[in-house]
Amino acid sequence: MRSFLTVNVLFCLIPETQCFAYDGQVEMLVCSCNFITEKDIVDVINGLLDEDCWQLIVPAKVYHAMQKRGRCCGCFPNVVDIIIRTTEQYHARGDSTDAEIFDFMTRLKQFHEENRRADLERRHKGHRAA
Repeated sequence: MRSFLTVNVLFCLIPETQCFAYDGQVEMLVCSCNFITEKDIVDVINGLLDEDCWQLIVPAKVYHAMQKRGRCCGCFPNVVDIIIRTTEQYHARGDSTDAEIFDFMTRLKQFHEENRRADLERRHKGHRAA
C-alpha cells in the first residue's frame, strides 16, 4: 500500500473496493502533479550522489532521472530544499572534510539564489505590456 499525506488528508492509490490496515507509514507528497514523494526524490538524489558526489543537482536533473517533467513547477522550491538537506546529510555520512562540504554548500546556495533572482525577473517580464 502506498499512502500519501498532503494538507492533513490521507488518501491511497488503490481501488476503493480493497481495504488495507493503515500501518503508520506515510510518505510526504512533494509533487501532486506527478505523484512524487519526498522518499522518491531523496532516493534519486542519493543515487546521483553515488555516481558523482560533487555534482550540482538541480530539480530538472532529479525529475529527468525519474523520467518525469515539471508541470506547474510549484514544487521546485521544496525540491531544492530537499536537495540541499539530502546533500548535506550524504556528505556528513561520507568521508568528506568540513571544508569541502562548506565550499560545495556555499556554491549550491549561491546557484540557488542566482536562479531564484532569474525566475523573479522572468515573472515580471511576463506582466509587462507589449
